[in-house]
Amino acid sequence: ASDRAGACAILPGFHAAHVSMPLALPDCPRQPLHTRSIRVQSYARQDGLYDIEAELIDVKGYDFVKFGQTHPAGKPVHHMHLRLTIDADYNIVDAQAAYDAAPYGEHCTAIAPDYADLKGMNLLRQFRQAVKERFGRTAGCTHMTELAQVLPTAAVQTMAGRRRQQAQANPDQRPFQVGGCHALRTDGPVVREHYPRWYTGPEANAAAGSRPDGSAPADGAASTDSFIHTT
Repeated sequence: ASDRAGACAILPGFHAAHVSMPLALPDCPRQPLHTRSIRVQSYARQDGLYDIEAELIDVKGYDFVKFGQTHPAGKPVHHMHLRLTIDADYNIVDAQAAYDAAPYGEHCTAIAPDYADLKGMNLLRQFRQAVKERFGRTAGCTHMTELAQVLPTAAVQTMAGRRRQQAQANPDQRPFQVGGCHALRTDGPVVREHYPRWYTGPEANAAAGSRPDGSAPADGAASTDSFIHTT
């Protein structure tokens, strides 16, 4: 145990950060340099719309001198917020940006009103490319633009409960997540177990081949419960 603790020791003169991760412990002492934290929270509004609020914080693990003054470890170098209001089809109907900290003060924060131009974009239709084209380089803030880029998948998670309800109401519609990643490939064990109707692996092909017309089996063992495993 002592050898493992020593493997991830913090070098003198640097501030230790809380470490909790499933990765293997480092095999040599390290010094913390930079921590970026991104947090996204979403809300259902009473008017039927949805708010997605994102926050980005950058801090250094050491003191440094900036413009003749010491910037202490742990004090944010960047701290910014972005709120998008979207409808059920992922259309952005309002956008607000704000800053708590920026390295060049008002010269950085002056760009905040420009991010209202996110209105009219759709989070699932070439959103990242549209953001890059509108806010690239000197047309925007590097870090605010980066924060915007994480929001499409957060929006998808925001709508998970709504999609469960839709799936229960329309069990003939294939769940959107099937085929969307390696774990949910249509010939894999997860789809075979939880979404058997949409399974396309060897067993499904064998079952189809055993039918006189060669068609796939009907609904198999699929049930309403099979469609609520949306993450």
